Amino acid sequence: MVTLSDVAKKANVSKMTVSRVINHPEQVTDELKLLVFKAMKELNYRPNVAAKALARNRTQIIKLFILEEMSTVEPYYMSLLTGIARGLEKRQYSLQLVTQHSFDIGGCDGYIITGMRDQDYEWIGRLEKPVVLFGENHYGYDFIDTDNQKGIEMATKYMLDRNYQQIIFVGIDLNEPFEYSREAGYLQVMQQVQKRPQIIRVSNHSHSAEKKIGKNWSKFSSNTGFVCASDRMALGVERAVMKQQGRVPEEYGIIGHDGVFLDQVADPRLTTIRQDVTKMGEACAKMVLQKIEQAGAPQGERLFVPTLVARETTR
Repeated sequence: MVTLSDVAKKANVSKMTVSRVINHPEQVTDELKLLVFKAMKELNYRPNVAAKALARNRTQIIKLFILEEMSTVEPYYMSLLTGIARGLEKRQYSLQLVTQHSFDIGGCDGYIITGMRDQDYEWIGRLEKPVVLFGENHYGYDFIDTDNQKGIEMATKYMLDRNYQQIIFVGIDLNEPFEYSREAGYLQVMQQVQKRPQIIRVSNHSHSAEKKIGKNWSKFSSNTGFVCASDRMALGVERAVMKQQGRVPEEYGIIGHDGVFLDQVADPRLTTIRQDVTKMGEACAKMVLQKIEQAGAPQGERLFVPTLVARETTR
């Protein structure tokens, strides 16, 4: 039977290097990886990941709980899943997707949880394995998220720089940390320029935003900019403005938030605050695996600064 020593000898490297290539490929140069992979292929060597996991009392499984209705955010979560899977594959971990949190069946080494709401934290607190949240929280859990406040600050300033006079924030009707942060970004900029803030809150559906804007159309004078908390809501605002014969972007500007698919299929295409959801997914995987290796030690938080992508709904 081919051993680790045989691979090391064939590749003319140390056993430690072979072990690192297999278990921690991110720590090894591409040149060394190619040498070791070539030797493994020639010798038909396959590392016994299951046996190693058993010896370390590990399952090599991470569970991803999505506690939100996926039908309203499917492109977003596909990008997140891709990132998490990439991050876990580097360490020979498998990803198990769970969409209900009422009962946890089967073992795992840790959890990544997203879409949580305030009522979910009592259940999260009962989990015995390391937990990382995708989404900011005020309960002290380690998390990865976009810098929600910074993103909306960027959007609001961009509207002002393009000389839209009335700037309205279309927020999500949820009492959750990410929404508070997005509203805070808008309020901070409006305070800085001494303009009166105007906030509209609706559910995170395009038809809800479309209905709200249409119903209140008389309140929105020409030269208004709508800063929206999601691209989905921005699509609804866009439809409402065009139904009222408003000209986009000459008279009305619209900026969304997320930058995952919907901004590109809108017509006109949406200016948006883009989150690198795939990269954040990889960061979630890295954080939970590091937490497992460190016996559950706190990892803190990591915020990713988003980027503004200018398209056809702003001047």
